[in-house]
Amino acid sequence: MIELRSGALRCELMPELGGCIAGFWLDDVPVLRSTPAAQLQSARQSGCYPLVPFSNRIGQATLVWQGTQHSLVRNDGDEPHAIHGVGWQRPWAVLDADERSAMLAYEHRPDASWPFEFDCSQAFRLGEDSLELTLALTNQSAQPAPVGLGWHPWFPKRPDSHLAFHASGRWEMGPDKLPTTRAPSTGIAADCAQLDVDHCYDGWDGQAELRDGMLRVRLESNLQRLVAFTNAAREYVAVEPVSHVNNAVHLYASGAAATELGLVVLQPGESMMAQLAITVERAA
Repeated sequence: MIELRSGALRCELMPELGGCIAGFWLDDVPVLRSTPAAQLQSARQSGCYPLVPFSNRIGQATLVWQGTQHSLVRNDGDEPHAIHGVGWQRPWAVLDADERSAMLAYEHRPDASWPFEFDCSQAFRLGEDSLELTLALTNQSAQPAPVGLGWHPWFPKRPDSHLAFHASGRWEMGPDKLPTTRAPSTGIAADCAQLDVDHCYDGWDGQAELRDGMLRVRLESNLQRLVAFTNAAREYVAVEPVSHVNNAVHLYASGAAATELGLVVLQPGESMMAQLAITVERAA
């Protein structure tokens, strides 16, 4: 476990459990869904984990790329799709760490979960009022490869929790949890208790706010898509900055433009980077 501290902020990381954030607190108030690292069993229970080298789902755990079909591992119980990439289920190495920062790395070699070789780094920096995250990935394979990056943070759904962000579109979901069509949308401005949502929004301006009677939390990212997920049965709300639409590789194979989907194709040796800052203050 790695513990970062800065003023009233504290963050615990678990490199061995998918390079995840076990917990993030302002004094004793959880900013993310937070479990002491010693009690954490899986990245799925954590406050936040990285989405590498894709976010959300690849339909039926089958990747079709450049005329070749790759069967992927169905990596989340009864889920019929491949979900959230591979980074959240692999141990990350610690390259550097001090009181306020840490650098983790994961080197992927082709396997049944993902057929393309890549290297990825994950940086954490804790300031006086914010946690800054950076993901960077380099395609180490000998061919062009599809790549996506993002994060899957969970935020407590306290009484009077309110979520707000601006977007220009929303991808509707079918019963199989895969996107069907895109519809115009201005985003979300609603109390979390009333939300029943599991959608990817695009045209996101890179800013979102969660506030309640205890905290005001702001997200700022260089990514242009946001997945929001919660319902009445959930005690938490997921607000996930991501680089591409859910199931983007299948939509691309069906003829959708890569730029419309946010799908990045990296040539051998090329890299991409994603950034996220989570700023916290007490509610006025």
